[in-house]
Amino acid sequence: MQPINRRQLGWHLGRALGAAALASTGLGAWAQAGTPRILVGFPAGGSVDATARRLAETWRARLGTVVVEQKVGAGGRIAVTTLKDAAPDGLTLLLSPSSMFTIYPHVFKRLQYKPATDAIAVSPVALSTCGFMVGPKVPESVRTLRQFADWAKAQAEPQGYASPAAGAMPHFLGNQFARAVGVPLTHVPYRGAAPGLQDLMGGQIASGCFSVGDCLPHLASGRVRVLGVTDARRSRFLPDVPTFEEQGFAGIQGVESYGLFLPARTPAAQVERLAELARAAVKDPAVIETLSKLGFEPIASTPEEYTRQLAQERDRWAPVVAASGFSSDD
Repeated sequence: MQPINRRQLGWHLGRALGAAALASTGLGAWAQAGTPRILVGFPAGGSVDATARRLAETWRARLGTVVVEQKVGAGGRIAVTTLKDAAPDGLTLLLSPSSMFTIYPHVFKRLQYKPATDAIAVSPVALSTCGFMVGPKVPESVRTLRQFADWAKAQAEPQGYASPAAGAMPHFLGNQFARAVGVPLTHVPYRGAAPGLQDLMGGQIASGCFSVGDCLPHLASGRVRVLGVTDARRSRFLPDVPTFEEQGFAGIQGVESYGLFLPARTPAAQVERLAELARAAVKDPAVIETLSKLGFEPIASTPEEYTRQLAQERDRWAPVVAASGFSSDD
């Protein structure tokens, strides 16, 4: 199975969706039925929260008040279970990284929701690629993934790589790289990207795998160097950084989609109305600007396309997680 890519998920974004089109789908009546809310499973101020708030602001101009509601905890899983238990009336949405539905099923033995049946995939709104990076603990001469592998092998003690959380996509991408080059890198999970990047820049840990957006604010300092990105093509935010594939690691790819979800049993008409809202939003200049600042690419698709992509991703990550030997009883 191939990882999520823009061609498969891409939606023709050139069609205008004006007020008349919105009215014809009954979105005005939908908004009047109650106050829509977007659930977010991560703290205020983070990238998921910022994306949700920008979507809410864009939709408020057309539909009135849209509330962003934090349901923080368990690595985003509490928000998914909140969605699962919500009324299927189209008024409760979830904005979530795709990992909740593609990687977590292989990681957590007691997952409180069924990824394929407890939520309806509406549309992705953003894509985020990861980067493998090093800090000042690694000599300036190390500029490629293989140079880092050679340096790590030459050290007396196993070196570590940081990630924003155990069981998240960067965790397994780093593990894939370590196994591919035969380097016993020790995974060091953090509670979010910020503390991991601080230790990376402080020289407490040699390397890390984080989203490109997380590292962008720190590149100017020179204390973070991205050695490779995990998309099938180079990131427009880091055009000079080659992909893993360009450096001889074709099997190491991972692009996280951030998508909208509805509770199971939501009527098909409501699902399509929300998908239309998503397609309109990712054309909005304010949304595009917000996503760019976060290192995200705007994207949209149909519910059917997104559902298929998530299923393919779920299958693709199963052997990767199994090969890592990691699982959690949480």
